[in-house]
Amino acid sequence: MKKISIALSLVFTLALTTVSCVDNPYVTEDNYLNKPNAGHSWVIGLQKQLALTTNIIVINAEITSDNYFNNYTQYSKVFDQPQIDYFDPDVNNLQASIQALREMATYGLEVVLPKDPTLTEVDIAFMHFCKGYAHLLGGELFLGLPESNLGKVITAEEMLKRAIDEFAKAYEMETKVDSKNAYALFIARANYRLGNKTEAQDYATRAIATPNLLYNIQFDGKNSVPNEMQNATYDALPNRLAPLPRLDYLDPKFFSVGTPQNDQKSLALAKGEEGYLILAEIALATQDLAGSKHYLNQLLDLVALRPTELVDDKRETRNGGIRSDYPLKEVNVRFDATSPEKEGYVLDRQKGKISVSKVSGTKVTKADIASITSTEELLYLIYLLRQEIFMSEGRRLSDLGIKFPISQIEAGNNSHVSAEYTKALIPDFIPAKAGMDDFTTDPATGTVTMKYDMNKVLVTHKNSPYIMPLFK
Repeated sequence: MKKISIALSLVFTLALTTVSCVDNPYVTEDNYLNKPNAGHSWVIGLQKQLALTTNIIVINAEITSDNYFNNYTQYSKVFDQPQIDYFDPDVNNLQASIQALREMATYGLEVVLPKDPTLTEVDIAFMHFCKGYAHLLGGELFLGLPESNLGKVITAEEMLKRAIDEFAKAYEMETKVDSKNAYALFIARANYRLGNKTEAQDYATRAIATPNLLYNIQFDGKNSVPNEMQNATYDALPNRLAPLPRLDYLDPKFFSVGTPQNDQKSLALAKGEEGYLILAEIALATQDLAGSKHYLNQLLDLVALRPTELVDDKRETRNGGIRSDYPLKEVNVRFDATSPEKEGYVLDRQKGKISVSKVSGTKVTKADIASITSTEELLYLIYLLRQEIFMSEGRRLSDLGIKFPISQIEAGNNSHVSAEYTKALIPDFIPAKAGMDDFTTDPATGTVTMKYDMNKVLVTHKNSPYIMPLFK
């Protein structure tokens, strides 16, 4: 397996000292910048900030989407509705985490780099990547954000364009083939979101030159940077987040064996599966049904190669407390009231160890792909695959078209923030009152029926300007 991991090392203490050097009377900025290998320590601090930003983004995006319901008192209690207010502290935390990553990367490139000639092209490429990734997250998840501290507000579209510029610099500077292909995939992802078919196709094709590509962020439980999604879905008791029942078999993606502090699983920021998904959707958008199916079959081949592990999940009883009717036995599910019953989606964790898909999993088969005869059916399947493949990785929210506002704290201190940026974008096809997470249970058979099949809803509203950018 080709895997690039951004490791968090035991020198976090040094990183924390250097990152906050201007506030430390014993370490001035000039003192720090003139130290040997200042750039190396800055890269370490940037790695940590990338992990911290990832934690905040993933938890809140998963709760806001139809993937998970927050069945406990920790984390946001209103994003599930979805209710997103600019005065919500979680909105501010999301924004601040993205801006912290961007500003750290910018400082590294503009201030640290000129002072440290020992920084390698790989180090510099990583700084450009982090700056680009901050812009990418901003463009995918926010209506707009300030371009700098108290700076003018730039739109989601502009952030995605700036992300591409930074990723392109990382791509050109990177000397390791697999990392270069990972940066190509990020370029494809940003172009995909902008609806740029030609560029997305070009860079997705480059990316799958490493077909089993993984670009991981690693966490460090010993130094207070655990994988928060792992904590919420496996380590903590009660498990705080409950998956939509039709996604039960994909939970947890992250788990620990032994002491959680010593076993924090990595999370994929990019993986080869996305390249095939982008190419399949582009083919479909250009009326190439056969080509789209070809890429999806290649995708399933890759998923079949991804590792699985048998995991003891008997402690999982979906007993967070807010909702107590989550299925615990092997019952059938219906994706909505008009869909047929399907089996194998809900696991009985008391029977023994369950098989966990550590990178990607899906119930879609090649037979399912072969049976499809229409664009709408295949588009539905692509978005179902996107949901299942990216489960627990914070990616679903962008597909739903939901965007966060600029926070009240920013608006109160930045004169560039206009009222249009302080209201969340929640498309009118998104159900209210936690409808995306809702389901009913047949008292006789135990069959669970989702209130909404959101992938069906997305296809029905594919002409909305907020979703499915390749079809515009």
